[in-house]
Amino acid sequence: MSFFKEELKNVKAFVFDVDGVLSKDTSPLNEKGDPVRTANVKDGLAIRIAISQGFPVAVITGGFVERVRLRHEHLGVEYYYENSWDKVECLEDFCRKTGTDAKNVLFMGDDLVDYHVMQKVGIPVCPQDAVSDIKSISKYISHKDGGEGCVRDVIEQTLRAQEKWLTDSTSIKNAF
Repeated sequence: MSFFKEELKNVKAFVFDVDGVLSKDTSPLNEKGDPVRTANVKDGLAIRIAISQGFPVAVITGGFVERVRLRHEHLGVEYYYENSWDKVECLEDFCRKTGTDAKNVLFMGDDLVDYHVMQKVGIPVCPQDAVSDIKSISKYISHKDGGEGCVRDVIEQTLRAQEKWLTDSTSIKNAF
């Protein structure tokens, strides 16, 4: 088993950025000129499964879009930080509220606003289309682009490494 897969056994919580991670990094603009975020349903199911298996999940975003917050609330994400430019402060709040040590947090980011917070966690990861500075500090680069299943990729790998991935229909029902 690779070193990265061994490290996944230590993950106790997940934290994700939105733009470029949970949604694509390009999007059409609405009539007001605001980006219309996308959402990947497989990422959503993986988040539900992680939560059902006892993992705290947080979203930390510099954006402020009601529909994005509502989606994550619907998925069961209890820790949602929006309009945030100090992601380290949000991570510290999340760790304090959940009792999780930052060394046991997997954080997925894709751009420079994620750089400092990714240096604070034990397992910094990124999507395939992240900027080079983020790739250089990531312990894993997903084979998926942001908004196209990269969150599912890291959650599934983590839960499989910990033998907590759900594959039977009864267990999957518990995620809802």
